Amino acid sequence: MRGFDSFVMFAEMRTGSNFLEANLNALHGVSCLGELFNPFFIGKKDQTEMFGVTLAQRESDPMALIAAARAATGGMVGFRWFHDHDPRVFDAVMADTRCAKIVLTRNPVESYVSLKIAQATGQWKLTNPKNLKQAKARFDSVEFEAHLDAVQGFQVRLLNALQTSGQTAFYLDYEDIQDLAVLNGLAAFLRVDARLDAVDQSLTVQNPEPLADKVTNPAAMEQALARLDRFNLSRTPNFEPRRTAGIPGFIASREVPLLFMPLRGGPEARVVDWLEAFGGLERDFVQKSLRQWKRAHAGHRSFTVLRHPVDRAWAAFKDAQGSGLGPEQRNILSRVHGVAFPKQGYASVEEERAAFVAFLRFLKRNIAGQTGFRTPAAWASQTALTQGFALFNGPDAVLREDRLPEGLSWLCAEVGVAMPPLRAAEPSGVEAVLDASVEDAAREAYQRDYMGFGFGPRGHAA
Repeated sequence: MRGFDSFVMFAEMRTGSNFLEANLNALHGVSCLGELFNPFFIGKKDQTEMFGVTLAQRESDPMALIAAARAATGGMVGFRWFHDHDPRVFDAVMADTRCAKIVLTRNPVESYVSLKIAQATGQWKLTNPKNLKQAKARFDSVEFEAHLDAVQGFQVRLLNALQTSGQTAFYLDYEDIQDLAVLNGLAAFLRVDARLDAVDQSLTVQNPEPLADKVTNPAAMEQALARLDRFNLSRTPNFEPRRTAGIPGFIASREVPLLFMPLRGGPEARVVDWLEAFGGLERDFVQKSLRQWKRAHAGHRSFTVLRHPVDRAWAAFKDAQGSGLGPEQRNILSRVHGVAFPKQGYASVEEERAAFVAFLRFLKRNIAGQTGFRTPAAWASQTALTQGFALFNGPDAVLREDRLPEGLSWLCAEVGVAMPPLRAAEPSGVEAVLDASVEDAAREAYQRDYMGFGFGPRGHAA
């Protein structure tokens, strides 16, 4: 009896997954069907239906798509899964011991630079070298550290899931996929009889140059990489699903011992402006540099600021209408989850209120892991985010936006400095749509925040 009847390729963008898929499909009896659970398409770009399953049907029951693929294809069938694909599928395939696990990795700096070049050129595959589009990437240290955090965080989660379920996986690095012997070793691991006579040549390596030649700021890249503490980036495999501490987003004053730990979706810009009044700011921390700042600022105080869940969800909703979500994401929210985003704006307050309530209901499902969207920090509960802080160090003070002047004044007294001016909050516009339906939907979406932080109805935040 064959040990496996399906497989999943765990990979990331720009790790060589297209090339590995092409070689898997060259094996008789093997079908790799692309990114079946990409939030914006099924299998490949712009494809919204596969094996009779639509995006909406996949959103409702993701495992139905796997069943339909197996029934239609026969043989050994599999797909590619990236860390930002439907999170429900991960748990399902990890529980299936007859689903083989393939893990494809690449040097995260190489994959990040390759991703930036692909975004600049719009070229994600290359079949004819004559059509090569070339560009150089600008290395952004903050963006790279977020990329690294996401990739390594998922790898730790995957390793823990394999260990606790008593399974193993076939690991390949980017360089391995050009090795015929390794590819045939993968075929043996999958328990298929077919073997490759040669490596598939339909796809061409796009950027074979040395890494330093592929960026516009190699010196800045080297400096950024040098300051990373490799020991802190290596995590133990005893992983539990949780939020990271978010250290790269912390902001500190150079002149006074105050450290701001922002909660995404809160009044970040207003607090940063206030903090900057003391003098220069320090940003882009890693654990090593944050410890150095703390040692250099004896008596320091760290703080975060809570925002009422209605206001925070409203900020996320307005961000989704603007640049916070791409058109494909808004399209999915509209077609699948009923969140209207009219191009000409809302015709009435009632129409906008209905869209906001639909968005809140989507957030409830998203936070509960019942949608194909990942949960960005600006959508997550403030409870989960503050728990994430504790993985490094929790804040000394948890302030409230509606009592921000009093809270910041208290902090200044704690460290012995005069309170600088705090600019007034700008109206958000949520008052126009606020009614009982909004309050109820917000409470349903953020029950943990209402209970844990004692929030009352909007306008009477605790």
